[in-house]
Amino acid sequence: MEVITTHINADFDALASMLAAKKIYPNATLVFPGSQERSLRDFFVHSTLYVFQTERLKNIDMDKITRLILVDTRQLSRIGKFGQIIGRPGLDIHVYDHHPPSSDDIRGSLEVVREVGATVTLMLEVLEEKGVEINSDEATVLMLGLYEDTGGLTFSSVTSEDFHAAGHLRAIGASVNIISDMITRELTAEQVFLLNDLIRSATRYTIRGVSLVIAIASSDRYIGDIAVLVHKLKDMENLDVLFALVRMEDRIYLIGRSRIEKVNVGKLAAAFGGGGHPTAASATIKGMTLYETKEQLLRFLQEHIQPERRSKDLMTFPVKSIETHRTIFEAGELLTRYDINVLPVLEKERLVGLISRQVVEKASFHGLKDHSVWEYMTTEFATVTPETPLAQLQDIITGRRQRFVPVMNGEELVGAITRTDILRSFQRELTETEDVFSHQESKRLRDRKKMIAKLMEERLPKRIQTVLRSLGKVGDQTGCSVYAVGGFVRDLVMRGNNLDVDVVVEEDGIRFAREAARLFSCRLRIYKKFGTAVLTFSDGTKVDVATARLEYYDSPAALPTIEMSSIKRDLYRRDFTINTLAIRLNEVQFGELIDFFGALQDVKEKTIRVLHSLSFVEDPTRIFRAFRFEQRLDFQLGKHTQNLLRNAVKMGFLEKLSGGRIFAELLQILKENDPARVLKRLEEYGLLRIINPNLVFTQDRAILFERIRNILSWYRLLYLRERYDPWLVYLLGLFDDLSDRQVGTISKRLAVRGKNRRRIIEARRNGQQAFVILSQRRGGKKRPKRSEVYDILDPLPTEAKLFMMAKTEDEKIKRDISLYFTSLRNVKTALGGKNLIQMGFEPGPLFREIMAELLKGRLDGKIKSKEEEIDFVTRTYGPNLENGKSSNRSVDDAASPSS
Repeated sequence: MEVITTHINADFDALASMLAAKKIYPNATLVFPGSQERSLRDFFVHSTLYVFQTERLKNIDMDKITRLILVDTRQLSRIGKFGQIIGRPGLDIHVYDHHPPSSDDIRGSLEVVREVGATVTLMLEVLEEKGVEINSDEATVLMLGLYEDTGGLTFSSVTSEDFHAAGHLRAIGASVNIISDMITRELTAEQVFLLNDLIRSATRYTIRGVSLVIAIASSDRYIGDIAVLVHKLKDMENLDVLFALVRMEDRIYLIGRSRIEKVNVGKLAAAFGGGGHPTAASATIKGMTLYETKEQLLRFLQEHIQPERRSKDLMTFPVKSIETHRTIFEAGELLTRYDINVLPVLEKERLVGLISRQVVEKASFHGLKDHSVWEYMTTEFATVTPETPLAQLQDIITGRRQRFVPVMNGEELVGAITRTDILRSFQRELTETEDVFSHQESKRLRDRKKMIAKLMEERLPKRIQTVLRSLGKVGDQTGCSVYAVGGFVRDLVMRGNNLDVDVVVEEDGIRFAREAARLFSCRLRIYKKFGTAVLTFSDGTKVDVATARLEYYDSPAALPTIEMSSIKRDLYRRDFTINTLAIRLNEVQFGELIDFFGALQDVKEKTIRVLHSLSFVEDPTRIFRAFRFEQRLDFQLGKHTQNLLRNAVKMGFLEKLSGGRIFAELLQILKENDPARVLKRLEEYGLLRIINPNLVFTQDRAILFERIRNILSWYRLLYLRERYDPWLVYLLGLFDDLSDRQVGTISKRLAVRGKNRRRIIEARRNGQQAFVILSQRRGGKKRPKRSEVYDILDPLPTEAKLFMMAKTEDEKIKRDISLYFTSLRNVKTALGGKNLIQMGFEPGPLFREIMAELLKGRLDGKIKSKEEEIDFVTRTYGPNLENGKSSNRSVDDAASPSS
């Protein structure tokens, strides 16, 4: 059997080349190795131009193939299932391809390979040599392939042979009208929206003098012909180098176009498992987020375009240093004066050690200011030369965690590189951008930033606006960049209400917070270990302040190690793209919206997406948060995020979490307005069973949670001042049908200790007992008195009473509990201890009895005023005042004052 095939995602050049090969190998079978581009599929459906006899791949017996004819590709990675037979003894391979060589090229006994604009050009030459004639319909198909792969003969890869081939096909009778209809048809509405997103997101980067543009778009549905959209964008703005990254469903499609030799988009696409020419290439990427793909592309571009950077390109010089005999106090003065964190220690111009601000501060704290730096400097550190490659530098700074690296030329200290230098260099390369389009477009984007400031004025209370502007001014005074971040910003752009302000400061957040507290006379609480602080303003507004930091994880599910960093890195460590928005608060840029990771697009699409593919592996608690945000915001999980989540669950990373971390996430879920929605999602993924096999969220439990939700809403409408925790009511509902032993096992797994453990146990036990007693009283012939209802319910915590009210289906019991909240709990006696003393009673056990009887009389309506209370006490206890004993008569026994 002879088989003619091409590459996966076949285009018109592949199709036309297969047709030409069929003319050369008339007995061969045409087989596509996988899917075709949508434009090609549409051609098969709608075109009556030419009937193609192709065979399905599943019908091909691989063992019977004796000759494999490859057209428009020779890469092993791009021919799908056919790659399995490559290298089989006796298999003859013929190759026709116009792509540049790659690392996984297949060799054949016949190879027609030359870098021209399209494979069709090569195939036509072979047909002419062999004297094989083609008709006008076949010429039209070949012209389609030639026209598409050369961009209408406009790509820089086009050769004179391509023009000759086009002329020859036109002479045969290729229909220009049909080609125009197929190639230049109108865009669909979906394509127009996608093109608009590409235009809006397009950003220019300059890497080693090469100007290039990266555009990003996203769609939860597959949209065809994105290569056409990229081509249109390139032509609209006359771009030399353009990369488009389009996320559709759970895949990212990379399309590259280049007009300059310095950027070979074929090699860059090959790095992502794709391929193509130096001028036009593509790749399909799975298992990565848009941000990860973009960052990877930028890294590849830096390696591809620029020579490797070295220490001399980054180092700072001259370097401030200190002699070995100088004191700790003098070192501290130098560090403060020059605002640096590390000093090299020299002995006769020779580097012998390093001393850091942290060591100096600790030594000073312990009264060692007068000791020499020689006694406390570190002598274990790595050095580099001016020619040390950047990769080696990064290993020292990140791998060994050495924040300050001396640059040595022999024994001479010629410079220094800090971790900040590395980060600033990296950030400068990646973020020094300019808007691609016209002055009008740039103005529109600036206006859009102002709109955020206007939105802040419209949505935020004056006091919050004042606080934010004040913090920006402090940032200007202290030389810090200040940003509002997180859920506050997310909810603001969604027109929601969230006044929990979180601020991130580049550089030193604690120093910033101290200055803010001093200037505005705020209360300040510092958490030095975490680099955070809380400012409390005079009007009660609280602001959490944090130092911009990055996190890394030593192992899956471990707690993160935190280091200072930039705002971009700080945002990158967050859980989901929608939580990565930031607002610049410094005065000049006040209100500028920062969106590094496409958060606005995801907010628009109402989609929850992680920032990188190891997100759930590094911190599995994000799985709980994913469902919490999904249900609270009424969003949906992106397909790639869903796949990552399922894989993390399957790999058992949640089981590695400590019980305390799981309990903290469970509490956050139970604090949601409607926790049942989140728990249903956890049940769908089997996540509750990870806590305990007996913990399930059934339909009955969902009904109970809805009752609890209604009861809590009712209780809030009472506007009572008594504090209570709704999460505990829901937790009682979650544990309702479990035994005490099962609840104990779950509490142990969740590491519930101390006050919370006691509250759960007491609310559960006492609530169950009270429910039984109240049911028994209600079950009798005689209706329980109001005082009896009070005695049963009053000792219980509010959460237990609310849960009883939600759980019971007995309307009488529900009314009893409602009566307690609305009436009985507010009943008080007019007389107090002082009154009883004035009446001649001596303090003692009798006081409690008297007060209880008075309250009982009040509750049951038998005593209605202070006068009646005095009358009752006098008549009930008066005859025995001399010996201080009770007459053992109750309110029920005493005659009513009105009788």
